[in-house]
Amino acid sequence: MSGVLFGATLFFYFLATFHYALFLISQRERIGKVCQLTTIVGFAFNTMFLIYQMVDKGHVPMTDIRESLIFFSWAIVLIYLVLEYRWNIRVLGAFIITIAFLLILASTLFAPSTAPLPQYFSSGWLGVHTTLAFLADAAFAIAFCIAMMYIIQERQLKHKSPGGFYRRLPPLDVLDDLSYRAIVMGFPLLTLAMVTGSIWADSAWGSYWGWEPKEIWSLITWLIYASYLHARLVTGWRGRKAAYLAVFAFLIVLFTFLGVNLLLPGRHAFK
Repeated sequence: MSGVLFGATLFFYFLATFHYALFLISQRERIGKVCQLTTIVGFAFNTMFLIYQMVDKGHVPMTDIRESLIFFSWAIVLIYLVLEYRWNIRVLGAFIITIAFLLILASTLFAPSTAPLPQYFSSGWLGVHTTLAFLADAAFAIAFCIAMMYIIQERQLKHKSPGGFYRRLPPLDVLDDLSYRAIVMGFPLLTLAMVTGSIWADSAWGSYWGWEPKEIWSLITWLIYASYLHARLVTGWRGRKAAYLAVFAFLIVLFTFLGVNLLLPGRHAFK
């Protein structure tokens, strides 16, 4: 059953990615509705897969790299669907759903972990802390995609004869505002993830902070996004500077999520 649900998720996210590419080219509303439908169906299968895994394994499925990539994809699609419902800018899906599909596809490169889980993973804080962290990272991933769209659109405008993307992407001020809103959504989630992680660490190891690589890089990530918000709200950063900072910040998120867990030792390292 797990394989069927995963296969259906992969298939419908592929269909959604394909149709969003068609929508980006054609801008036809009929194709846009197909994009939305296939995304929702794929998200439903993704959700059922995660629930099945949680019931089968007895814990939230995000304890190895394969599970983490699948859950990250789910979180990105969840937040994207909320944004699409709120602002109805469907062209964003051509970038964002592609990221979600690639994450699911990348998960197939890794076999499920067979190593026994440490005792502290039985804590209820596992689900709370990691879900908040993945939702924060998903919001930052969406901000990254929108920032990349901003950079592409700005470069189009610099040319005397803008290319095909110019008429297909939203205006610069809309992209700038959406990227900012995604970061505003993600920052408090990251803050709560760090707070709940500290509480979990104290209950498991008797210390709120252990200077582990994951903790250090999570703090660095938090400081970078705090700097983004400070620059935006206090010094009035907008446009290109904000877009490049959003891109750079997400590269730090990726290193914190994958690089630290794969390359550096510690309790958060993937087994």
